[in-house]
Amino acid sequence: MNSSKYQAILAQNLQSSIRKLKMKFTFQHDNDPKHTSKSTKAWFLQKKIKVLEWPSQSPDLNPIQHLWGDLKRAVHKRCPRNLTDLERFCKEWANIDTSRCAMLIVSYPKRLSAVIKSKGASTKY
Repeated sequence: MNSSKYQAILAQNLQSSIRKLKMKFTFQHDNDPKHTSKSTKAWFLQKKIKVLEWPSQSPDLNPIQHLWGDLKRAVHKRCPRNLTDLERFCKEWANIDTSRCAMLIVSYPKRLSAVIKSKGASTKY
């Protein structure tokens, strides 16, 4: 994915969510190049969307990262033979057990404490 595709996804999804939610928020994403490109920064400025500053090389505490890892391992085990297989396997991810999500949320304070203890260095998480 590149910056323009990322901005198109934001335009299609974030803008409609903002209108529906009618609430103030600060958008968060990591330091991926498509997130920090000049054109993406300009896009957020133009749309007047506040973005949380995120230090480079910071540990990613977002629970979704663990779920992405789960998906990657599950898809790899099934050895998709083509794009259709890959798409089907990924869509099955929508059936993820909610207890897995709940466990990641409950474990957040523990992960956060580990990051603080390691002063931002890597942890077992």
